[in-house]
Amino acid sequence: MPRLANYFTRALWLKVHLYIALWGGFFFALIGLTGSLNVYRAELDTLLNPKLVIENPQGQYQSLDKIVAAVKAAHPDRHGSWTLEMPQSPNEMLTAWFEKPQETYFDYYAPLMVSVNPYTAEVVDSRFWGSTAMTWLLDVHTQLKLDQFGWQAVGVLGGLMMLSICTGLYLWWPAAGGFRQAFALRVNQGMMRLLMDLHRWLGLLSAGALLVLAFTGLQLSYPQILEGLTGAQDMGHGNNGRPVLSTARPNNRPVPLEAAEFMARGPFPRATLRRVTTPVGENGTYRINLRQSGEANQKHPFTMVWIDRWSGQIKSVRDPGLFSSGERLMTWMWPLHTGEALGEMGRFAWFIAGLCPAYFYVSGLLHWLHKRGVVRDRPVRWDWLKTGALELTDKCHNLTLASLPHLQTLLKRALQLSRLWGERLVDWLEKRQ
Repeated sequence: MPRLANYFTRALWLKVHLYIALWGGFFFALIGLTGSLNVYRAELDTLLNPKLVIENPQGQYQSLDKIVAAVKAAHPDRHGSWTLEMPQSPNEMLTAWFEKPQETYFDYYAPLMVSVNPYTAEVVDSRFWGSTAMTWLLDVHTQLKLDQFGWQAVGVLGGLMMLSICTGLYLWWPAAGGFRQAFALRVNQGMMRLLMDLHRWLGLLSAGALLVLAFTGLQLSYPQILEGLTGAQDMGHGNNGRPVLSTARPNNRPVPLEAAEFMARGPFPRATLRRVTTPVGENGTYRINLRQSGEANQKHPFTMVWIDRWSGQIKSVRDPGLFSSGERLMTWMWPLHTGEALGEMGRFAWFIAGLCPAYFYVSGLLHWLHKRGVVRDRPVRWDWLKTGALELTDKCHNLTLASLPHLQTLLKRALQLSRLWGERLVDWLEKRQ
């Protein structure tokens, strides 16, 4: 009887890699490109909506009660819970979320987003999720605009991308003594050969980042898989735990929101306020979301305190410091996927990694079409590439620096480095040719 290993030959893995790319490559590229843009979703949203930038922030924030009153006055017919998301920089607006507005009640996910100036409690803008460019792109990234089916399909695509990366690494891995050939970059054997050499190089450099992104993307679509393996429960992204109800007798003096937030700080005096959710009904509670130092998740930390709306007593506490190792692992999934746990350089690395699947798809498809005689090879035009690359970086430089003043330093440095190393790379390739 033949050994099982005899069936798993290089030819088989080459076919697996090819068929995954042909069937899923376009979706890998689409999810990667939209993911790269969403790394800087907040910055791009303010670029497209300049009125959401507070030009000269001065003074202290208005009280949470005054802000909620202003939001309810702007939307008097919306009855239910509001969640206030605190800004993360002095120039950002506070966002008030209403989860199920009547206008989009039957949509998969389309809450109302109300932008409020926290210094004046002025309601600046009200928008529905999915109606703005960046939230629309995020819906494409997370569920391909196909609701629950799309959400699950993106998870499956994450698993297929992991398989594609692993088969690509296997196919790249050289035999004994063949590392020189594996790292070859042949610049004088035509465009197709150069495209595939860069395909291998870029695949090798980005494999680690793309494996992390694909794995965390799979977990975000199917959190129950990792929860079952680690013994964690209710740890999916955006999960607020089990409902906590008020037990005090209702009265005419509900606890003000500002007082509830003050009480919630008792167990965590050094934590930063991230979100506040108002109660629903007579037995509802305030949910205060805080971030302790050391939590990886910046926007959705797991520290939560529930306050009784009538007595002001603490009803429940969720402290990540008491999590099991499996629960701590789960808290890293979302911030790893977005790059926020890795700092600004990590976010930029994730932005670059998200662009790679588009190159893999285009270069691999051209190579496949070339082997079938559909696309002809041609010599590499180094003069054209150099001129075009310099013109592109100049246009990007002028556009981004004029439009994103709060990102000028980072973008200017990145563009300078990309132009410098781009020129050196082209010069080196010309010399090799």
